[in-house]
Amino acid sequence: MEKNIEQIQEQALKELEVAADVESIKDLSILYLGRKGKVTQFLRSIADLPPEQKPEAGKKANETKRLLDAKFKKAIKQLETASSESEGCIDVSLPGRVVRQGSLHPITQIAQQICDIFIKLGFDIAEGPEVETDYYNFEALNIPKNHPARDMQDTFYVSKNIVLRTHTSPTQPRIMEQQKPPVRIIAPGKVYRCDSDLTHTPMFHQVEGLLVDKGISFGDLKGVLTTFVHQMFDTETNLRFRPSYFPFTEPSAEVDIRCVICRGAGCRVCSHTGWLEVLGSGMVHPAVFENVGYDTTRYSGFAFGMGVERIAMLKYRIDDIRKYFENDLRFLRQF
Repeated sequence: MEKNIEQIQEQALKELEVAADVESIKDLSILYLGRKGKVTQFLRSIADLPPEQKPEAGKKANETKRLLDAKFKKAIKQLETASSESEGCIDVSLPGRVVRQGSLHPITQIAQQICDIFIKLGFDIAEGPEVETDYYNFEALNIPKNHPARDMQDTFYVSKNIVLRTHTSPTQPRIMEQQKPPVRIIAPGKVYRCDSDLTHTPMFHQVEGLLVDKGISFGDLKGVLTTFVHQMFDTETNLRFRPSYFPFTEPSAEVDIRCVICRGAGCRVCSHTGWLEVLGSGMVHPAVFENVGYDTTRYSGFAFGMGVERIAMLKYRIDDIRKYFENDLRFLRQF
């Protein structure tokens, strides 16, 4: 009987020597030490031996079981260690891999260009919260409750008096409450509206501008925005101011530029008018000044606002705003 257990051990060790991988060793462990394994079967057969042979046979069988278990585990550990080391090593004979450099998103690039232009004109950058109160988003900007202009905003309401800001204009009264004139700021940031199609997305970016001081006129507004358009596009780009309406400015004007695609000849992009709308503007409404405690007899100012995506679409001649948010690297790498 002892010879049998020795033969089992010898055979197991021979098979272990030729085992090539972890799975093979695990199969051997089951073959010899599993519930129906050869060593296990031997241990169960000890009960049939004469009483004087049982102690020695049990001792030999347990020694074999411990030995084989240790050998199997050691072999598995060695193979796993060797595999891990081979995966971590570097094959210096392989050709090098080109690491692609990241770049700024085109919307971020345009937003920075806009800010850079106005910073050179003496404007400071101001920021405000994206989750805004109804007061700063509407009422402080001369848009009281139930005002028809609220229907134009397609607002996301968090609660009755808390909204996701529909424009970055709330930054203007916040700054004016903290700072006496002169004020010269731009407010870039994300805004939110319930709208989604070829030219609108629920989240987009705006840059608002505000200048308040003594003796500010509509002529100053035209000069600043003309400079901006010429620096953002080129000096050959003509622009026009078209009367419009905004609750927080009076008078108000939309700013159009000559179509950058057809240069005014008329095409599908400009609906064959030769003009493209780029931003809204106007002189700050006296009611806005009164809400922040500014003396309307001493100070005047202008404000303007533009969509960054709109400028980017015209700058890069993209006709679908959704392309900027689909994260298609083939599209983004062009910029």
